[in-house]
Amino acid sequence: MLDELAKRESEVESVEQLFTKIRNNFGETSEEERKIEQLRTIEQGGRTCDEYMQEFKKVTRGSGYEGKPLIKEFKRGLNGSIRRKLAEAEEPLTTIGEWQEKAVRLDKNQRQSKMEEKMLERNVVCPGGNAQPRGRGLYGGREGQITWRMGEEYRGRRGGNTFNREGT
Repeated sequence: MLDELAKRESEVESVEQLFTKIRNNFGETSEEERKIEQLRTIEQGGRTCDEYMQEFKKVTRGSGYEGKPLIKEFKRGLNGSIRRKLAEAEEPLTTIGEWQEKAVRLDKNQRQSKMEEKMLERNVVCPGGNAQPRGRGLYGGREGQITWRMGEEYRGRRGGNTFNREGT
């Protein structure tokens, strides 16, 4: 196998395939090696960051990883959008605990934002928090569209006018 790799005759498309090939050629691996293999291949994917973090912590125990190598593997498995936003943070994250805490918080915020966007596509949120079907305005069902941005008052348009949460 090593000769194949040296000559580049062996096609290995993923880390998982490489580990499988090594296992087939050299036999079973130790518990620590299995943990390292798992650690290097787990990814967040469609799961929440909290679910990913729980599996990551489970796999980490017994792997021998700590410090920067552990942070590197955690970052590698995160979804790209979360990883990028955390890397762009004003204050650099230096511990695995900081990375995990911030990643979980950011993931929850992103998921909440996506859910609110979907809700807003289906319903219009009116001042006072009542939901009305799209195309229905604030005043007796007249046409109007209300939009909302995180951290701002409810704003919308009715005949070109903008109103706040109280409808004024």
